[in-house]
Order: sequence, then structure tokens, then C-alpha cells
Amino acid sequence: MFKIGHVEIKNRVCVAPMAGITDLPYRLILKEMGASLLTTELVSSKGIFYKNPGNTTIMATDRREAPIALQLFGSDPIIMAKIASDVMEPYDIVDINMGCPVLKVVRNGEGAALMKDISLAVRIVETMVRVMDGKKPVTCKMRIGYDDNHINAVEFAKAMEEAGASAITVHGRTKTELYSGDCHRDVIRKVKEAVRIPVIANGNIWTIYDAKKTLDETEADAVALGRAIKGNPWFVRECIEYIENGNVIDRPTKDEIKRMMRRHIDDAIRFKGEYTAITELRHHIAWYTHGMENSTKFRLKLNSVTKKDELLHLVDEL
Repeated sequence: MFKIGHVEIKNRVCVAPMAGITDLPYRLILKEMGASLLTTELVSSKGIFYKNPGNTTIMATDRREAPIALQLFGSDPIIMAKIASDVMEPYDIVDINMGCPVLKVVRNGEGAALMKDISLAVRIVETMVRVMDGKKPVTCKMRIGYDDNHINAVEFAKAMEEAGASAITVHGRTKTELYSGDCHRDVIRKVKEAVRIPVIANGNIWTIYDAKKTLDETEADAVALGRAIKGNPWFVRECIEYIENGNVIDRPTKDEIKRMMRRHIDDAIRFKGEYTAITELRHHIAWYTHGMENSTKFRLKLNSVTKKDELLHLVDEL
């Protein structure tokens, strides 16, 4: 257990925010698997400011998933601080995204672009910390740098700590590497050695052994699981058990996977309505079937499903 500000984090396995994946229904499943810290999907501070109706679903939360962080991206300290002040009550932590490599975010000077402008990143953190006034910790998610010629993770992390950040999550790649290539755990370790606040390591964690190796090599306080949890919420529980006790627990059976698919379908429909939920669930359901016999045929049929009964029937046939 460790603390981010005054918020207790009960184990060393967190889940990274992922657009289109870590929505409320799936986060509640991940929480039941033991995830110690969850974060909303990435939310635009300007989108909230200008009342984009799509943010209502993205920002939905439930106290069963606590502690929960709201992840904001933006480049205007005043707007970000005002939004944080207005909407933070349901959340335990406000997390500032300074690592998103997506072009439409970066070209606006947001996400990973902030790693090229440390002074602006500092102003954002200082302003938000001042507005939160100790009530909610402010954290940052960053990369090791913008590109191979500008790996400034240590300098950046120290500046964020000095500005008042209560924790830092470091993805072990540069912006230009996106999600390919090796995760530079050595740089994450240097960040951990340079700051006093908690450091959470992220990137290239596909197995329980990757999770343990990341913790051992970086000495980070926790890991944040990413793409490996797509259609595989059990991975959270497996990582916790291996990290804490050295045990390798059984993978879920096909029947367990099908039960989870049905539960996920029901929860998503209650939350978003049948049409939207079914449309968005197609990729989730496809991920659940990875490696199963006849899953290719299943996915082809999945693309034409529009109703709950059709989807449940397809799952039963699997």
C-alpha cells in the first residue's frame, strides 16, 4: 500500500486510462478484479468548458470504483483549473495527461506536446494544485520524452514534483515511438530515483512476468496495466497474485469468459442504452474471444449485430 496525497492505494496494480476501453462498466469489472487505482477515459478540458454532450458518458463514475481519477488534457491552465474546480467532487484524484501521442491532441499543444514546454506544464500543475487546495491530489501522466533527441523525463518529473504533483505515471516510450518498440525501464528507474513522490510505471506489460520485471527494474511504486486488459480483466487479478505472493493462478475457462461477456453486455446496455452499447461493445466482445476456437467466424458475425438478443445468441453459440 502507498499513498497519493491523502488517497490510499491498496496494491501495486493500477489500470491506465484508455479511450474507448476503460469506460464505467468495464472499470467496475476491473475494480472487482482488484485494480487499486482506476482512471476515466481521457477528457478534454475545453470540451467540458464548452459543454460537449459526449463528455457526460465519459465522465460518469460510481463510488464502487473508488479511488478514481479524472484524467484531463488541455493546454490552458486557467480553463483546466476552472474545470477541475467545477467537476471534481465525484473523483478522488485529478490526473493531467502529458503523454498522449495522438496527433489531434499533440498538434494543439496538449498531451505529449507539453513535454516540449516544461514551463507551461509547470503552470498547469501549479494552477490546478492551488485550486484543489489540498482537497484532491493532482497527478501527471507523461512519457520519457518527445523523441529520441529529447528524452527529458527526469527533468520533467522533477519540475512536476516541484510544481506540486502528488504522483507521476511514466510510459516508458517517447511520443514518436507511440506504442511500439521497447519500453525504456531504465529511464523510469531514473525518474523514480530523482523524485520523492510515487512513480507508476506503464508500458509493454503483457504478462504477469512483465509486471513483476517492470517493478523490479524500475523500483516504481506500482504498474499501470494498459492494452493487455482488453477483453482480459482477469489479468489484473493475476498480476496482483503473482506480484504479492508469487503464485500463477489459472486462466478463466471458456464458460467463465462467456459469463463475463454476458455480464458486460448487460451492464453496458443499462449504462448507455441498447444501440450505443452494442455498437461500442463489438470490439470488447471480439477481444474476449482472442485465441478461442472458431473466433474468426464469430467476429465476422459480430460486425452485423445490432440488438442485445442477437449478441447474446452469438455468445451462446461460441
